Amino acid sequence: MTRRTERLNHLIQIEISDMLRKHINDPRLNGLISVTEVEISNDLKNARVSISTLGDTLDRNEVLKGFNSAAGYMRRELAHRLNIRVTPELSFEFDDSIEHGVNLISLIDRVAAEDKKSGADGLKRSAKRK
Repeated sequence: MTRRTERLNHLIQIEISDMLRKHINDPRLNGLISVTEVEISNDLKNARVSISTLGDTLDRNEVLKGFNSAAGYMRRELAHRLNIRVTPELSFEFDDSIEHGVNLISLIDRVAAEDKKSGADGLKRSAKRK
């Protein structure tokens, strides 16, 4: 990936996030939604936007419908905001990495708590033996 495409990916990610916060009033897109990554094709005509939601309150299908409904608006806004010759077509997909991270952290916390508890029990047992 060239430096130009990396920079363009980052700019598109920032602009879509800004549009979500300030300009898109679709109730399907009101929850905690983050744009985790944008990957533009080599010919700059297509961009895959990875999104993530936190919590179980949002239905993924409804969120995707909301994004697909707003894709035309987002593309037009990108054309106005960015000074590029071709504005890419946007396609949206879910990124589960944040959910996996939250699950992993909870597992680590649980194991740490169990280790701490069993470690404290082990100290009590060795103190009783002396």
